[in-house]
Amino acid sequence: MEFSHIPVLFNETINSLNIKPDGLYVDCTAGGGGHSRAIAEKLTTGRLISIDRDPDAIKVLNERLGIYPQVTVVHNTFNNIKEILNGERADGIIADLGVSSFQLDEADRGFSFHKDAPLDMRMSKQGTSAKDLVNTLSVGELTRILRDYGEEKYANRIANNIVSAREKKEIETTFELIDIIKNSMPQKAMRDSHPARRTFQALRIEVNGELDQLNTALDDMFDCLKVGGILSIITFHSLEDRMVKQRFNSFAQGCTCPKEFPVCVCGKTPRGKVTIKGLAPSEEELSNNSRSHSARLRSIEKIRD
Repeated sequence: MEFSHIPVLFNETINSLNIKPDGLYVDCTAGGGGHSRAIAEKLTTGRLISIDRDPDAIKVLNERLGIYPQVTVVHNTFNNIKEILNGERADGIIADLGVSSFQLDEADRGFSFHKDAPLDMRMSKQGTSAKDLVNTLSVGELTRILRDYGEEKYANRIANNIVSAREKKEIETTFELIDIIKNSMPQKAMRDSHPARRTFQALRIEVNGELDQLNTALDDMFDCLKVGGILSIITFHSLEDRMVKQRFNSFAQGCTCPKEFPVCVCGKTPRGKVTIKGLAPSEEELSNNSRSHSARLRSIEKIRD
């Protein structure tokens, strides 16, 4: 099995951690092991915990990282980071929230709208699939998912057409769904990008509980840092980037007293200092990796508990 992934903003992310050879680090979305290997190579007496929810990734991580005794591979989701660390504090934590190149390129995973495949999209290969959603949810529920998670302008029209189509035949493949999406949009709406992009994003987020997981994990990741530790997160769409930005800003916020107060009475002081604000890929990276165009890197340093 060739589990490949071109890490976006790779050097910028590794450099953001200011890796200490004796430190404890966590790669929350280890995937093909690119970030993990780079961290492991900088450690001497330090340790790295590499987490992934995808069983295919876990097999590959065990193979690729097995030569590093300082690495522990964990099959889990990163919103369980407190349980995984079991009271330990980390010097650095990273999360690359993108879908891996392997998941996109393996047709039978159903993540890509460029390949005809079973409509799946499950990162863990367990639980409710995209096929289950499109064949069981009501028009209202489908509309909400496409609108809230895909920011899809034609959410209601697509949802209605999905429900109409499944009354005649169960929707089973990516291309069957894409045909429904295309028939739900005017031609002018399909000129700028693939018509299924937003719908596929929305279904993938719902299937994997991505935003709920991230919302829970952000506080726990920050809590699991030592003072002076760094949390770095790479996002790939506006919904998750907005969530990370707002949470980082809240960690870095100090006094919240009204401006007209002569002195602070709230007593609030910042817990963190934002060190990287929405860094985008370089022109060189964009030319070498088209999938990097929407990526943004944000980092925060914990300055007090």
